[in-house]
Amino acid sequence: MPVLGLGTWENDDPAQCAESVTTALNAGYRHVDTAQIYGNEAAVGDGLAAADVDRDDVFLASKVWIDQLAPEDVIESTRESLDKLGTDYVDLMYVHWPAGEYDPAETLPAFAELRDEGLVDRIGVSNFEPAHLDAATDALGEAPFANQVEMHPLLRQEELREYAAANDVELVAYSPLARGKVLDDPVVTDVAEKHGVSAAQVSLAWLREKGVTAIPKATGEDHIADNLASLGLELDAEDIEAIDGIERTDRQVDPDFGPDW
Repeated sequence: MPVLGLGTWENDDPAQCAESVTTALNAGYRHVDTAQIYGNEAAVGDGLAAADVDRDDVFLASKVWIDQLAPEDVIESTRESLDKLGTDYVDLMYVHWPAGEYDPAETLPAFAELRDEGLVDRIGVSNFEPAHLDAATDALGEAPFANQVEMHPLLRQEELREYAAANDVELVAYSPLARGKVLDDPVVTDVAEKHGVSAAQVSLAWLREKGVTAIPKATGEDHIADNLASLGLELDAEDIEAIDGIERTDRQVDPDFGPDW
């Protein structure tokens, strides 16, 4: 799984979404993330088809929404997602939240069935806390491949990072810029000024240093290129220590149906 991907949350204008996917892939991205609830899987598929990149060279991920997590709905909705995306398979399909119709003993075997059929290459979960991950592992007979959660310098997710390292679970960070709030944090901006780069690049490089894949949303060519340039930024130990010491916690995503964080 490439350590930097293109997030598409709220990128719901079909033409713009397709263009941003095509632009990102042609610029060098090889990881695109979407979800059923985003309403843009068809546009993502259009962007993928228009790019000068083979489908098999792209790590494509989507997520099953909470009202589609009964076993038969998992199967049907995933097939619909593949049709919209214009692909025979996705590299990673997530349970979007441990909520709604989610029942690990019922939901996850349906994901395993999709994997057995070759429609899904890897099984992931999103917004799971350690107890949810334990239950998912029991239901699957193995740990999920990835857990996608909100993570950034203002929400450092130490417990989940420790769990992921101990159980061989990949962590994927959504909202890796805290919906823009990290761009104004003085610690992050000081590190950015030191290296002559953007604050966004610092946040993304910090996540990479933690072994976490980031999927920042970007629509314009400039932001797409700036985020990609973060792969060339190497933070030093002093930078990491400074960011780790930020005395601020700022969770951006906390719906009523979410876990008790």
